[in-house]
Order: sequence, then structure tokens, then C-alpha cells
Amino acid sequence: MNNTMEYKGYIGSVEFSEADQILFGKVQGIRSLISYEGTTVSELIEDFHSAVDDYLELCSEEGKTPDKAFKGSFNVRFKNPDLHKKAAVYAYNHNVSLNSVVEESVAEYLVARQT
Repeated sequence: MNNTMEYKGYIGSVEFSEADQILFGKVQGIRSLISYEGTTVSELIEDFHSAVDDYLELCSEEGKTPDKAFKGSFNVRFKNPDLHKKAAVYAYNHNVSLNSVVEESVAEYLVARQT
């Protein structure tokens, strides 16, 4: 089951509130808060699309560049300093960047976890 949807390059979460009997979500990976809801899947998708379109229109009207999700940059914090050290030493010894080690590791992890 997939708990996300995509529209115009934006990824939206899909959640359910049993108490309110609604589906809801928000756009992921950007600073702006863009939320949406619906009582059916069709309504949720329609409101998601409308929310993204409204956000893009507002940015255009205000002359602002819209946030783009997942630009390829994020900070990584290691809980285990020894793992950080091992990765950095590996990168140095293999004449590659630590970013390359992390990127390749994430790619391998995702391939191994695909079903």
C-alpha cells in the first residue's frame, strides 16, 4: 500500500482520522505548509491537486519561486559517531566524497528493500 501521491512534482502524504472520518495529508519536503483533505479518495486527490495549484498560483502572483521538494540536498546525522568515522575514512581511502558514500549506500539499501 502506498501512503503518498504525486502531482506536478510534489509528493503528498495520505493519512486517515478515524475520529473525524476524513482522509487528509500535507505536501512533503518543502517549508510551506500545504494541506488537504477529503471524505473520499477522489475528494482527497482533487483537494491535493487544488492545494498545489493554489500554492503555485500564489507564488506566481507574489513573484516568489515555489519551493521544490527533494532538491538533492539534506543533512545526515549519525547516531553512532563510529559509523560516521568509518564512512568518512572509507570515503577518504577510496578517494570519494562522504556524500557519494551516503548516496550509494541509500541507493543500495532501497534496491535491497524493493518488493
